[in-house]
Amino acid sequence: MLDDSRLTRRQVFTGTTTAFCASLAGCASGFGLDGTSDSTDGSTNSHEACIEPAGCVTFEEIPETYIVNNGEWADMAFALGQRDGFVTSAYMIPGFLFEPFGLDVPPLSETESLSQTDWDKEMFFELDPDVILMDPNYMHKTGWDDAWDESDTEDIKELVAPFFGNNILRRREWHDYKLYSLYGALERLADLFDERERYEALADVHDSMQDEIQSRLPPTEERPEIGLINSASSPREGTFYPMRTQVEGVELKPYRDLDVGSAFSEKHVQGGTIGYEQLLEVDPEILVAHWGIGMTGDQNTFSPEAFREKYVRPLEEDPVGSQLTAVREGNVYPGAFGSQGPLVNLLQTELVAQQMYPDEFGAFELERFPEIPSEKQLFDRQHVRDIVAGRI
Repeated sequence: MLDDSRLTRRQVFTGTTTAFCASLAGCASGFGLDGTSDSTDGSTNSHEACIEPAGCVTFEEIPETYIVNNGEWADMAFALGQRDGFVTSAYMIPGFLFEPFGLDVPPLSETESLSQTDWDKEMFFELDPDVILMDPNYMHKTGWDDAWDESDTEDIKELVAPFFGNNILRRREWHDYKLYSLYGALERLADLFDERERYEALADVHDSMQDEIQSRLPPTEERPEIGLINSASSPREGTFYPMRTQVEGVELKPYRDLDVGSAFSEKHVQGGTIGYEQLLEVDPEILVAHWGIGMTGDQNTFSPEAFREKYVRPLEEDPVGSQLTAVREGNVYPGAFGSQGPLVNLLQTELVAQQMYPDEFGAFELERFPEIPSEKQLFDRQHVRDIVAGRI
């Protein structure tokens, strides 16, 4: 049975539309064709926010607390000035990636309540958030928890809080609906938190940085094709998981924006893993461990030594690996952390620009990251801090 406080709080969320406003083509409540609310209730000041596949949710007041599944949604909420409302997550971005933006790091107690693969319904009731920033289908379609099904997701939506999210990280086999861009998702979240001004200011920073990058990229024929390997790859065991750079999803946005091509073919990727001999046949000029910037063993700091021990030294010590061009020329890099919202994406776009185009953007300095010398910075840190703090 729900207590009175639960019933009172739930009354501020009046539910999601069953048809999702004809796939965002306009809602009877006054939801415009562009997906933004164009009406409010004069007596309640209600507002509506919509996102596929969660639907449209009407709020009588701004949600104060939220939980997330993946770090990109936490990053988006932080960027919109909602750090204080963060309750917990199942998988979080390493704290050091938020340091340049003056944000405190969520302690482990705030990032270990949920499991990525074994959902606990009671935990959602205990945490009692106002909104769940998560693709609802993620809960019952991933197949990670056999004990969880769609009825459990519905229970959480009806008895705890509405879901509001989309699996923007990457395209999955169960995901045949719209995959939002990073700023497409951020705009939806800005509707939810009523933070249009912060959203527009962040979008301006992003667009200005992208314009500068595009103006400085070398000719197309001089742009690199890299060997991007999943962080699950083990050079010590001689097992590599090839990836493509130009695919949908937030996690590969920096590579798409910087027009970085793939040394691996689709055949390599579909094969699952390759060994040293196959890697040498491809012989990429640059080798990047995707998510590698977070492979440190510590949530809040980056350890260059941990990266070298896991990826670089095994390559150098292997008789075949040591022949790779990327190894011989010192071009083995920790890749961007795939889970990223607007803040971390700004920082990691700089990181990838320096790794891919050192002559133009300055060489990546492994020992100093996340500190970037001012002359190499592509965006104004203080301006972004001001936006997050509401000084716009």
